[in-house]
Amino acid sequence: MEGYVLIALKSIAVYVFIVAAIRLFGKREFAQLSVVDVVFILLISNSVQTAMVGEDASLLGGLVAAMALFLMNFLFKKIITSNKSWSKAIDGEPILLIYQGVLKTAGLKEASLTMEELEAAIREHGVEKIEEVNLAVFEVDGNISVLSENYRKISKRRRGGHRIIGNNTA
Repeated sequence: MEGYVLIALKSIAVYVFIVAAIRLFGKREFAQLSVVDVVFILLISNSVQTAMVGEDASLLGGLVAAMALFLMNFLFKKIITSNKSWSKAIDGEPILLIYQGVLKTAGLKEASLTMEELEAAIREHGVEKIEEVNLAVFEVDGNISVLSENYRKISKRRRGGHRIIGNNTA
């Protein structure tokens, strides 16, 4: 039993280290991982496996390590949702990239984004030029939110154009 407690503690230590390392070295859009990001994640998981379970390659040793990781993930999420200062420390804060058509180069640098990546993100939101963007923010989850006048015009047009089909009780 003592060996399994050690596996759990080592797994928790690895979890905390990886969360801190990702926070320290920056994060990108996790929803759109590149090949390099996927390979990195696979290699990191492989490199820390032995550190977590040591010589114990048994099913129970692996399950103990996995349970410790699930528990830490659950606890981190509870802490993040219940404490704003811990949330800022773990998740970070949104970073302003564009405001009223003006690029915020300090924000771009802080988010570790290239100009090409930002331009691709605004094109994905249907905007051609930075000058047309009212607000672009690098969110804590790694996504880029973009608001523009173009978006507002489309949204207003869609809202006003709905009509109910069926259920006519005239």
